[in-house]
Amino acid sequence: MMKKLLFATVVCSFMAASLWAQAAGKNPSATQAGTTATPTEGTGKTPGETEYKIGPQDLIRIDVWKEPDISRTIPVRPDGKISLPLLNDVPAAGLTSLELAASIREGLKKYINNPQVTVTVTEINSRRVFVTGEVVKPGALPLLPNMTVLQALSSCGGFTQFARTKNIYVLRQEDGKQVKHPFNYKEVVAGKKAEDNIALQPGDVIVVP
Repeated sequence: MMKKLLFATVVCSFMAASLWAQAAGKNPSATQAGTTATPTEGTGKTPGETEYKIGPQDLIRIDVWKEPDISRTIPVRPDGKISLPLLNDVPAAGLTSLELAASIREGLKKYINNPQVTVTVTEINSRRVFVTGEVVKPGALPLLPNMTVLQALSSCGGFTQFARTKNIYVLRQEDGKQVKHPFNYKEVVAGKKAEDNIALQPGDVIVVP
């Protein structure tokens, strides 16, 4: 009698374990909840990610489905707007591609039934810095994320023989005024004056005397 009772207990335990395993297989979140971060709903991005915002002089491609007369590649004017048929001036600067597409779509609803609009930034010109003076290749550079003065100078092909690398400076517009930030190349490269190697902002001018 005792053996039968023990056998029945083992069988019941095995069946219960099998049922629990089947349930976990159908609902993996029951065993994995809280172990991985999920993207923000509807965006496909994790929280904290940001999109590029359009700026003046950027070149953008606007495609309106089945409307070739409206679709075009145009630059953003210095005032931050673009010109489109039917809509005239449309604010673009400061918006993401999705936000601008939504704005154009809303405006076109007065003239087109259910317009489908896509906006693509084809050339970024609003985020640039400039290097001038005694460098091999002076001119404009695209401003990459977190670019420093040293990184920008490394893209200019080196200094000329007349460069005064101890007296380099960055000109920046701050609160409507031009501010001068010194940069001693030799000391920064030697591991000193790390505070001179500031992160650049759009429109900064690096002067190598």
